[in-house]
Amino acid sequence: MCAIEHITPIELLSIRRLRPWLIFWVTVFSLMIGWPLATIRLIDSAHAQSPPATLWPVPPDPFAPPVFTCRVIDTFPHDPHAFTQGLIFEDGYFFEGTGLKGQSSLRKVIPDSGRIVQMKTLSDQYFGEGVTAFGNRLIQLTWKSPHGFIYDKQTFKRIGTFHWPREGWGITENGTYLIVSDGSDRLYFLDPETFATHHVVSVHEGKKALNRLNELEFVEGFVLANIWQTDRIAVISPETGRVAAWIRLGTLMKEAHRGVPNGIAYDRQGRRLFITGKRWSHLFEVALYREP
Repeated sequence: MCAIEHITPIELLSIRRLRPWLIFWVTVFSLMIGWPLATIRLIDSAHAQSPPATLWPVPPDPFAPPVFTCRVIDTFPHDPHAFTQGLIFEDGYFFEGTGLKGQSSLRKVIPDSGRIVQMKTLSDQYFGEGVTAFGNRLIQLTWKSPHGFIYDKQTFKRIGTFHWPREGWGITENGTYLIVSDGSDRLYFLDPETFATHHVVSVHEGKKALNRLNELEFVEGFVLANIWQTDRIAVISPETGRVAAWIRLGTLMKEAHRGVPNGIAYDRQGRRLFITGKRWSHLFEVALYREP
């Protein structure tokens, strides 16, 4: 992708996904007013910039949890009718699970346009919940039914089901286990082949249990969890369950009149973090900054 790093005498910083028509008109305008073209430097950021070494401004610390705030780096279109329950970034696409009976689905979405290129709808009896990928499979929870669904990631063909005896809320994976939330303070670590519970971790901040863990994403060794009906994301140590940091959504909450925040995705190669919510009209790439 390209950006205009500097135009004399006006600086234009951090323009993302620069369009060809913008390049054309900037060039024409520069010629009209006599700006030297040598002062316009276009950067292919995919080649000129390497991903940051880490997402965190300072390391998460379960004994003194830092508080981070979000700043928007990029904005993507998002279906304002999508009752987002799960979100991941894989192979250059967003995979999204939506909820509500009669409206639940699994979707594959092109980030730049928001266009849905594949979709699997759930039977009206199911309320879709969290989504994750494990190998070449997509795994989707449902809310109050004891069933979860397994799909082929390429074709979206349903290739299996599994039993989940609790409410299904969020799901992610750490390469070894599936990690599931049920709206309580617990994270369940499941065998990805048998779906049997291997162990359970109780999430807490100090001595206080942290309930309403919702959508999950595994990011650089930590579990990120939307806390239902709040503007906060907990950064959780998966070994101990201790909260190691907080992320406040800040200006992203301008979308909250549409629905609560619920949707975290991470691009592991580019180290990009994405945030959205239920029926939000936008999906945001954000950078984290430590609050003073």
